[in-house]
Amino acid sequence: MKIIILGLGYVGLVTAVGLANSGHEITGLDVDMNKVKMLQNENMYIYEHGLEELVKENTKNGRLAFDTLENISCIDSEVVFIAVGTPSQSNGSADLSQLKNAIEHVVDKAKSPLTIVVKSTVPPGTGKKIKEMYLEKASFKHSYVSNPEFLREGQALKDWFYPDRIVIGGDDREATAFISDLYKDIKAPIVISDVTTAEMIKYASNAFLATKISFINEIANLSDLTGANIDGVVQGISHDPRISGSFLRAGIGYGGSCFPKDVRALDFISTINGHSFELLKAVINVNNRQRLIPIQILRREMGLLSGKKIAVLGLAFKPNTDDIREAPSIEIINLLIGEGAAIKAYDPIVDGTEKNFYYQEAVFTKNVWETVNDANAIILTTEWDEFVNLDWFEVYKYTQSPHIIIDGRNVLQPRLINEIGFKYFGIGRSCV
Repeated sequence: MKIIILGLGYVGLVTAVGLANSGHEITGLDVDMNKVKMLQNENMYIYEHGLEELVKENTKNGRLAFDTLENISCIDSEVVFIAVGTPSQSNGSADLSQLKNAIEHVVDKAKSPLTIVVKSTVPPGTGKKIKEMYLEKASFKHSYVSNPEFLREGQALKDWFYPDRIVIGGDDREATAFISDLYKDIKAPIVISDVTTAEMIKYASNAFLATKISFINEIANLSDLTGANIDGVVQGISHDPRISGSFLRAGIGYGGSCFPKDVRALDFISTINGHSFELLKAVINVNNRQRLIPIQILRREMGLLSGKKIAVLGLAFKPNTDDIREAPSIEIINLLIGEGAAIKAYDPIVDGTEKNFYYQEAVFTKNVWETVNDANAIILTTEWDEFVNLDWFEVYKYTQSPHIIIDGRNVLQPRLINEIGFKYFGIGRSCV
């Protein structure tokens, strides 16, 4: 089947590859000419394990092609997937301008009835408004389906081919059955709902996971004050099947392209509908506060930070991705610069010199050893295997007093680190 994917970010590109791998003829479109040229030349602009190989494989076998949106004079496919960004606005609401432009373009270029599938994360009720604003006035009777994505960066291909569930929301039974059939080679429960419910499922999922993270961070903070060990707490509660151990690692908070913006958007949706979502506000506040912990520790241990040499290990918001959107590391670097500290930072995948940080005061290095050389303190902000498995005995030789390590992801062995000579600080691990 001929399918168009509009928007070639993380979600759009994985969707294109996944459907091409199932045997469909995919054309991926984007407004960014540079992105399209890179993909046409089989070069990647994002890092996702295994994605480059599948892009090359499906391009060579003729099932996957890329072009700019402006080059498409008409849409002759049966299905159009829309996977454009819905970033946060200053008030927390989702910016739907890219989605509206995409819908308008699709309706204008359509030469026959289409099934329009929205994978973008949009506020509950968006689908109804889109149908009223664009589809009811269109020349053809198009079907609208909400098919939210649940892809984790760093594991996106695994999540595509082996998902926990597939959610399809629509008011047209024929259209939802049609889209369900596209996933027939993927073994997963298919949840069929109306459009608004599907949109809410996506927001509720991300908000709940963010809540787990902020909750365990609050327990960790309390553990530091009472002498409990957060690792033991997590071990004890995660045996309860009602709780499970996923998303219960204490640290410096969540980041990335999904949780922060989706939680803020859901809070905005609640407010605009006359409901004050107090739990969600607390989740946001806790997450914002966690990022201050490394600064507070350094101030307490070293006093004024002006001139102090700080090494930051990790820029991406989590390992196995190059995504720095709302990464805790970026805010921490910014705060340290404001304190007058001298910053060196390194990430195995993210090249700080190419990501337009605009931090003239920070030095982005090419390896760990250059980063930690002469550092008074090290902050581990991303739990890359390279950092977890470092020879910390050797690292110690490169650093200088007071040899502080702040383990922002609770992945190092506190006793070992302390025995080497470092002053170890984790989150909720003060008793270790």
